[in-house]
Amino acid sequence: MIRAKLVSLALTAAAALAPPAHAESGWGDLNLTQGVTDISRKIYDLHMLIFWVCVVIGVIVFGVMFWSIATFRKSKGAVPDTTLVHNTKVEIIWTIIPVVILIAMAVPAARTLVEIEDTSKTELSIKVTGFQWGWNYDYLDDGVSYYSHLDRASNAARELDSGIDPHSVEHYLLNVDQPLVVPVDTKVRLLITGADVIHSWWVPAFGVKKDAIPGFVNEAWFKVDADKPGLYRGQCAELCGRDHGFMPIVVDVRSKADFAAWLKGKAAQPKQAAAPAATPAPAPNAS
Repeated sequence: MIRAKLVSLALTAAAALAPPAHAESGWGDLNLTQGVTDISRKIYDLHMLIFWVCVVIGVIVFGVMFWSIATFRKSKGAVPDTTLVHNTKVEIIWTIIPVVILIAMAVPAARTLVEIEDTSKTELSIKVTGFQWGWNYDYLDDGVSYYSHLDRASNAARELDSGIDPHSVEHYLLNVDQPLVVPVDTKVRLLITGADVIHSWWVPAFGVKKDAIPGFVNEAWFKVDADKPGLYRGQCAELCGRDHGFMPIVVDVRSKADFAAWLKGKAAQPKQAAAPAATPAPAPNAS
């Protein structure tokens, strides 16, 4: 009776914890993001390679262990060895095999790490400065600079006793007032630093996560596929203070033509604001 109740309770708990049938999430969401850049896919491929190597090692090790437990058990008459047995050949084998495995994993890992840090031949350079709590984007070669904060809808909903249901806010805590705008099929170089404490600029779809450290400049880069324009979201990945969870990152990837038009318009805004008002023409003299 008690056992039946426990089984029923376990099934009820499992049903409560299981996602609804219409939910979009699945087992694939638990894995690393493949991303929309070549380097992000290489990181994913490296991750899967190491994962399957570890799976094979685990299967072999645990398989031998369980086989030994089942085969050499006391009920079958097995007697424990009370002497320390030394076998040079076995020790050489179990030393060489792990070394070969580590080298086989280190070579592709080192190759990918070198490519991640290769910021040569970039076509667009942007300085990214993290601050409590937002981001400043400075297009170094184009005279464009602006701040990016949590959008007003999310900011209003997050306030205590706001009365706003967070589920009613689209992309709650993952939207900003001004996203970072970049073109497709362009190698973008980021110079990442911090203004106050350590932050971390992280966009999973790009395979980019770099710390923003005050007084130090980190470099990162990404190049979005030509057929992948759109909005990509990330967050600060370094605990940086009480509002750490309220400084999201949004990257607006546009076609090269749309980006050029946006950049031209953005660069013209400060000039228009700074331009003096036109002096009205003098009225003609009354005759």
